[in-house]
Amino acid sequence: MSKELELYSLPEAPKNLCFEKTEFSKKIFSADHFLQSHRKKANLENLRDDLGVYLKVLRSAMIDLINKDYVDFVNLSTNLIGLDRAISNIQVPLGQLKEEVLQVQSALEETRAEVRGLLESRARLQEQRRALRSLAAAQRLLGALSALLVPCPSGEFPALLERAALQFNELQFHTSRCGDLLAASHAQQAEQASSRLLSGLNAVFLDGARQRDAPGMKRCLRIYLSLGRADVAEELLRREVVSPAMQDVVCEASLRADPGGLRGLYARVLAFVDDHMGELLELTAHPDRSVAVSGFDFLTNSFWVEVEERLERDLTSVVAFGIPEVFHQNYCETADFLEKLEAHFRTREELLAFRQHPQYKAFLDHWNLTVYFPIRWKEIVSCVETALAEGRRLAQGSQFNLLSSTVAWESLERCWARGVFLPLLANRFWKLSLMIISRYCTWISEVLEQGQSAGSEADGGAATDRLQFLVHLHGDVLLFADKLPDFGALALRQLPAVSEGTLAKLRESLEDSGRQLAGRVPAVTQCILGEVSRDSLAQLRQVGDIPRLFRRTNRDAPSRPCAYVAAVLAVPLAFHAAQRGAVPPDTLREWLRLVFSAVTGRYHSAVGDVLTSVQRTEESLRRLKKARDRSSGAAPPGDARGPGDDDKIRLQLALDVTSYCEGVESVGLKREEVTNLVELLELVRAAQTRNDAKS
Repeated sequence: MSKELELYSLPEAPKNLCFEKTEFSKKIFSADHFLQSHRKKANLENLRDDLGVYLKVLRSAMIDLINKDYVDFVNLSTNLIGLDRAISNIQVPLGQLKEEVLQVQSALEETRAEVRGLLESRARLQEQRRALRSLAAAQRLLGALSALLVPCPSGEFPALLERAALQFNELQFHTSRCGDLLAASHAQQAEQASSRLLSGLNAVFLDGARQRDAPGMKRCLRIYLSLGRADVAEELLRREVVSPAMQDVVCEASLRADPGGLRGLYARVLAFVDDHMGELLELTAHPDRSVAVSGFDFLTNSFWVEVEERLERDLTSVVAFGIPEVFHQNYCETADFLEKLEAHFRTREELLAFRQHPQYKAFLDHWNLTVYFPIRWKEIVSCVETALAEGRRLAQGSQFNLLSSTVAWESLERCWARGVFLPLLANRFWKLSLMIISRYCTWISEVLEQGQSAGSEADGGAATDRLQFLVHLHGDVLLFADKLPDFGALALRQLPAVSEGTLAKLRESLEDSGRQLAGRVPAVTQCILGEVSRDSLAQLRQVGDIPRLFRRTNRDAPSRPCAYVAAVLAVPLAFHAAQRGAVPPDTLREWLRLVFSAVTGRYHSAVGDVLTSVQRTEESLRRLKKARDRSSGAAPPGDARGPGDDDKIRLQLALDVTSYCEGVESVGLKREEVTNLVELLELVRAAQTRNDAKS
């Protein structure tokens, strides 16, 4: 508890309250938060009562506090009597003391200003003395440099350059301290000395670079570093060595003449590094810093800068994206060139500096990948949409049945094909892959909806074609979903280095697409079952016409099933014969089981309705006949007559159901597997048994 809470502590609350007294002592108290946190502990009525109880405790504590300190409040006014007179008595001495302090402060400020002025004057004198000494030294060094930099035998000149560099550095130090004392003529002489020194140093360095004289180049590089002019050496090598060599290599004519194309041109560019810059890079980029002359970056500032400018200026056709296949090939060959160039850097620091170089970034930006991807996107999406528009066309020579499925899968693979995919566009190609899968799923839903609306109006041939299309679609969807994990593994292997968390999210997105696709399988199955069972269900309406065939027609007892039974079985049996070699046996068996279960359920209902109607009619006729016999007093006739109309109806239903059951079993199904089939057989047999018992 803080000191503030200890000083102003609240009175103790009864222990049976639903809240603690410390909640009201928090620095930030919110009534809304208080009610929210206590709504589960007590209802509003109890909370109101507890707050009222604690309010009474607070009021009582406040009264006790006032009574306790009342004497102190009264004595306070007594203690303040005469305080004004005491304050007036000390005002005058305090004023005098203030004046004395101000006088002392003023005297100290004047003394300090005087001392500061003397010190500044002394410092100026010392500075002038140093400047005069530096001026004398500068004049001496100018004379010495003039003597050293006169023409001399080439063998002695490099050694003289080292001495001249040391004296020139000393000259720069002294001239920087001369200030205004240095005459214009002296400054001009120093500039001329610098120019002659760098000119001679450049000549020696170029001669060593061309002759691959490592000791000579190393001596020159150290002189450049001592002068602080490493940039001069880098620019000199670029202008006098790299540029002339690259002039005939990096150009359109060289590209057209090279049998290896762009790859061959890049090989010649890299060969220059190995053939003409190997010793220099060994001197400046050796991993062992004690051996290397550090401070130079010839590979970036001399070689790469020149090559990049010529690539951008003289090889514009390489980055043209009019033909995406050529652009992709050029990009991949350029990426391979950069990878091989980066292998020449000996240290990680130099490699990072190269990648951060402005011209490196500008070169990458010159490859307009934001234009390349839309071109590929349009190509791939157009192929998918065209194939989906011709949805019922069959594929030729493909593992898929339909052209739409084949093109959708090939478009997925094309996103990650060697001639299309680029690592820098991995995120976009991944999104495009998910879009293709989603579009394929949407198309499946669309063709199923269109088929349902047109199914009732289709003739026999159209219905058969649609059924065959649905079977092909079912197989394609299953195959597509089964192949997605392998496709995902192939695509993820081509991604650049990413974290495990990113890989997990990518796998999850592909799995979601796979579940979305697999979710279309039940809908396709239902459409297949609907197409197969539609005509059979329609034929079952003839079951209700059986009583009219025998009532008051004096027909003979039936001996064979009605024609509608064959019509009911026709489409399922034809479907079984057509798909027996095209669909997996287990799948076809399950489809037929579901079809016959649906048909049998409707058949059972229709037969039950007929038997119920027949029984009711029979009961009504029997009661009517008994009533007539009682009124006439005649004896009931014997049972010698043949089977009645109701018996013929029951017999016909039994024949029909038995024939239907034989048709179901002809496709390899057992009657126990088909829902309601056993019950249907029992229904007609029980009806015959009850009738025989009554007879």
